[in-house]
Amino acid sequence: MDGFHATTIFAIRHNGAAAMAGDGQVTFGNAVVMKHTAKKVRRLFHGKVLAGFAGSVADAFTLFEMFEGKLEQFNGNLPRAAVELAKEWRSNKVLRHLEAMLIVMDGQHLLLVSGTGEVIEPDDGMLAIGSGGHYALAAGRALKQYAGASMTAKEIAKAALEIAADICVYTNGHIIVEEL
Repeated sequence: MDGFHATTIFAIRHNGAAAMAGDGQVTFGNAVVMKHTAKKVRRLFHGKVLAGFAGSVADAFTLFEMFEGKLEQFNGNLPRAAVELAKEWRSNKVLRHLEAMLIVMDGQHLLLVSGTGEVIEPDDGMLAIGSGGHYALAAGRALKQYAGASMTAKEIAKAALEIAADICVYTNGHIIVEEL
């Protein structure tokens, strides 16, 4: 049976600022858009951490709750909380079947967290996940390289999602951007 899926998240660190953008589309299977205004980017840990998800919505909410618990447990230490979440996610027989990915960021770190145990910090200060992630990442890299200091992190994140929405059928133009 087909499941519900949520798609594109893009995050960037640029000129001392950080921003994360997500679209609002939730797709059931490959043919039906069930929702246009989902909020896939959230503020956690007293507004100091941004987290975005791609994948199964219910699984992502479970991971958000677990991750926020890890942030509390490790007093907001993002890398430690991410590693501990990835370890638990990978080793727990029930959690191992969750189908989602997370991007998490604070004022200093930007990380991809997956259920296979990866915690990856990108070299170029940008990450994207979901079906439109490759489009958003390519757009973000081009915008950062060619617009440079003339665009803010928030502007690049929004524009990258807008470009992805024009290309990817699983990404829509209802974009939420959060910035630190």
